[in-house]
Amino acid sequence: MARLAQTAGLTDVQQEILSTVRDFVDKEIIPVATELEHRDEYPQAIVDSLKELGLFGLMIPEEYGGLGESLLTYALCVEEIARGWMSVSGIINTHFIVAYMLKQHGTQEQKDHFLPRMAAGDIRGAFSMSEPGLGSDVSAITSKAVRDGDEYVLNGQKMWLTNGGTSSLVAVLVRSDEGHPEGTAPHKSMTTFLVEKEPGFGEVRPGLTIPGKIEKMGYKGVDTTELIMDGLRVPADRVLGGVTGRGFYQMMDGVEVGRVNVAARGCGVAQRAFELGVSYAQQRHTFGKPIAQHQAIQFKLAEMATKVEAAHALMVNAARKKDSGERNDLEAGMAKYLASEYCKEVVEDAFRIHGGYGFSKEYEIERLYREAPMLLIGEGTAEIQKMIIGRRLLEEYRFQG
Repeated sequence: MARLAQTAGLTDVQQEILSTVRDFVDKEIIPVATELEHRDEYPQAIVDSLKELGLFGLMIPEEYGGLGESLLTYALCVEEIARGWMSVSGIINTHFIVAYMLKQHGTQEQKDHFLPRMAAGDIRGAFSMSEPGLGSDVSAITSKAVRDGDEYVLNGQKMWLTNGGTSSLVAVLVRSDEGHPEGTAPHKSMTTFLVEKEPGFGEVRPGLTIPGKIEKMGYKGVDTTELIMDGLRVPADRVLGGVTGRGFYQMMDGVEVGRVNVAARGCGVAQRAFELGVSYAQQRHTFGKPIAQHQAIQFKLAEMATKVEAAHALMVNAARKKDSGERNDLEAGMAKYLASEYCKEVVEDAFRIHGGYGFSKEYEIERLYREAPMLLIGEGTAEIQKMIIGRRLLEEYRFQG
């Protein structure tokens, strides 16, 4: 076993789960990832195997058919999966954010209805906050829900849905002014709706259209889409938690889980880049010896390994903080920020070690080089993370004068 990115204090069950996932990644994901990614092909066989392994129910409580594991266990599994192919980790990430939001905020009826099928992988989740003109300013959401008897009518356009096509349940954040008078703070007039739909593209239910996959530089295989609501009718009992106006808080709670996930993905991709770099450096010869024996390359390897270790430690800390029931926005922000930035740097250093071959699609590092930038913007940019970190630090270290 590699020395880097080890986690102290794991139970026998956690170690067994991670060992199973690691073996699966080495045997079933890494050998086919680059080929599937170049074809932008959805990894159906891999997803089916993840379903058989029970990973879609990893954090869902046992009473609903899941494994009832912690966020730490989930994050470490994501780290391993992203080491194989980051797109596969994206497939389970949004699923788990929706499952977590249901577990934490759903009504009993909603939990009973959705969680057992989500644990089995029969329902796949996606969540939707962003809009075409929105960016990081969630308060600027324009999609709207209007009450009509026992239903709400939803209109608007959403953007950047991971699993938008393959999912069958989407948690959608929209503005709902019912019961919230004019002048109410924007974040207090938002509601999360649980929208069921058929997997696929086009009109997937009356009033709801998934136009098609967005073409991307990297992060291929997993479908990223728009979502268009035009007179979409949703029953009132599909308001998450049964009460309007709580959607912003519910989504932010889910995003904290998502930020730990993105940090874990950054750790996994960085680990793989280091593995590729250190392996190539021992095979490639220049001036009569392996380039790994040149001091300049050893310096790079030392920096890469230190960054992998530091990012992993922050990610584990953020996951454990959330598992303890404490507020973890500071730790999650730090972990996401550092892991994504270090991932980019480690991947680039591995790319440089490969020299001209790193530019060839025959080498795995080329794929990683295109995947790493997504982590810089997913679940909030570096600038957003620094705002969160700065504000929380000022709360913790308030000047007493």
